[in-house]
Amino acid sequence: MKLLTHARIHTLDPHRPQASVLAVDGGRVAAAGGEELLDAFPGAMLQDLDGRVVLPGLIDAHLHLEEYALSLQMVDCQGCSQAECLARVAARARQTPPDGWIRGHGWNQNDWGGAWPSAADLETAAPGRPVYLTARSLHLAWVSPTALRLAGVQAATPDPPGGSIQRDAHGQPTGLLFENAIRLVEAVFPRPDAAALAELYRTVLPGLARLGLTGVHDFDRRTSFQALQLLHAYGELPLRVVKSLPRELLPQAVELGLRSGFGDDRLRIGPVKLFADGALGPHTAAMLAPYVDDPQNRGILVMDSRELFETGQEAVAAGLSLAVHAIGDRAVHEVLEGFGRLRVYERERGLPALRHRIEHVQLLHPGDAARLAELGLVASMQPIHAPSDMPVAERSWGARNALAYAWRTQLQAGVRLAFGSDAPVESPNPFLGLHAAVTRRRQDGTPGVEGWHPEQRLTVGEALEGFTLGPAYAAGMDDRLGRLAAGCLADLIVLDRDPFTCEPSELGSLQPQASMVDGEWVWQS
Repeated sequence: MKLLTHARIHTLDPHRPQASVLAVDGGRVAAAGGEELLDAFPGAMLQDLDGRVVLPGLIDAHLHLEEYALSLQMVDCQGCSQAECLARVAARARQTPPDGWIRGHGWNQNDWGGAWPSAADLETAAPGRPVYLTARSLHLAWVSPTALRLAGVQAATPDPPGGSIQRDAHGQPTGLLFENAIRLVEAVFPRPDAAALAELYRTVLPGLARLGLTGVHDFDRRTSFQALQLLHAYGELPLRVVKSLPRELLPQAVELGLRSGFGDDRLRIGPVKLFADGALGPHTAAMLAPYVDDPQNRGILVMDSRELFETGQEAVAAGLSLAVHAIGDRAVHEVLEGFGRLRVYERERGLPALRHRIEHVQLLHPGDAARLAELGLVASMQPIHAPSDMPVAERSWGARNALAYAWRTQLQAGVRLAFGSDAPVESPNPFLGLHAAVTRRRQDGTPGVEGWHPEQRLTVGEALEGFTLGPAYAAGMDDRLGRLAAGCLADLIVLDRDPFTCEPSELGSLQPQASMVDGEWVWQS
């Protein structure tokens, strides 16, 4: 038993929102209150927090653990010019064995005036080398001629379903692969096995704890799940992880009898991940009307409502919930149509109404604004995307941005918000997401004091619920996670400043000083 004393505790429990003392026993909160707890638990170990702020542990409801971990070892292409990106590739090539792959992440053609790079550029920077650079969105890859050759991609190679190979006027691949075409090259470059990835996670996961995260929902694939299981078996998993399953493994999951929620409170199975479209940056998000700056383009619809319903029947009959990636307004509409039919299917067969999710929900058609709430869906969104995407969204979506990243609209309709980062697309630092949700501004203050479409801003309390109670609800753990109340899991973080009283502009710079999971400190400054 331990008592955390002399603290400013925001419990997020409506029955007792504030406390100054927290009793923790057996990995759970025994009580939240005041000085009376000192008498109630006389033999407890006291830990004086000297007036620091305590919050429930923050949860990232959508990131890619494997891709994030690997990105920390790659060429960093984020925020630099095309020339600088190529210079970094050339420098990495000088440090890499002749047959070794050069991988990078984070480039964005929208930062380069919208001009597309080419395989020839990479050949100049790293002659004869296999180079693979993922765009910031992870929905587009820029690869070298050698990488194309090793993957067997040539003029006669057909576009795969749900993907496209950009070609020049002569039909030759240019080195840009969109959506599922990325898999053609991913299939041939070496990736770490489960043991190697587990070793990498040993160094990466404590870094997430230092950011204030006590839980994550991971959307990477099989190897990531295997690595997490290894760490869990050794007692070395410092965070709670809800692990999604990729669509291609749905038949095996059904055959094995796996269900969403299987596992324990440290590592458990979450939803089956499906894709309905691409992303805003490469203009592959599926749109009801063309992009303003690309009038012939409505994006790529990877899955329509019929296919979602057909796949969903198999999943829900087995007790597996769905998480569907949908960014463009057409993709969101198709997903809502599919979920509408799936809810009827659940009711008619006496199945439970599972906690299905739509991932991203970046653009809504006005006619769909209330439908997530009507269907009981979770809006799994990433506030940090809004300030990053603001310039390209303005160019590409125009007046439709009134319902872009529409957190307030969704909350007022009655939707449960679950916030994340989509790392490595963005930083996993949850306080950057908190700042974005409250201010709708970039860290430098742009586009102004009111922020971008300020009518969609949230309060600090609402935004914090998106990083605590929302992800807990999506995972089916809201009865014991996301609050600091008696019986809840003792996951919390300690801050030196109070997000409820500091200037909104300071939210992104808040620094955790300690993180606790299951009543044990997993990190202390």
